[in-house]
Amino acid sequence: MFVLTVDQRSSRRDIDRVADLLTDLQDVPLVRPFDRTAGDEVQAVADDPALVVDLVLDLLRRERWSIGVGVGPVETPLPEQTRAGRGPAFEHARIAVERAKNAPGQVAAEGDDTEATADVDAALTLLATVVLRRTEQGHEAVDLARQGLSQARIAERLGISKQAVSQRLATAGWQAELAGRELVRRLLERADR
Repeated sequence: MFVLTVDQRSSRRDIDRVADLLTDLQDVPLVRPFDRTAGDEVQAVADDPALVVDLVLDLLRRERWSIGVGVGPVETPLPEQTRAGRGPAFEHARIAVERAKNAPGQVAAEGDDTEATADVDAALTLLATVVLRRTEQGHEAVDLARQGLSQARIAERLGISKQAVSQRLATAGWQAELAGRELVRRLLERADR
């Protein structure tokens, strides 16, 4: 099982962004939905490593969150409210989010299998580096590529040449993201065994 604990960065100098985040993520198919735990922090429970990768990348792109991923068992049955959950995955997520506050990419992972989660942690950091260096134009091209559009269709949508799309995707690290997503998914799966 995977627990995400996500803390708003610089919340004392910024507006509270938790309500908007909860609204944005309310339809994500999680085991337990994102729930405010305290102040500027939210938590969710997931059982799908690919979904965890999607959520981490979404949160990274927002550039306002420290993201902790806890891997391990949870006490069952899970309570209706995420914040009432207990178990090692919740504890690991707490440690991870605290570490994420000072980590490159603002993301960290912790779990019972320290070697496996160290691998997850390293891969997430590399993936974060790719995503956080991307320009808004790069994000636009990647968003369309992720929807399965061909480069010709992306060019049409963005009003640019196919060559410009190819260049944007290359500069945005689209192929590196694809490989990184799959790597992190497999590593999360392994860490959760």
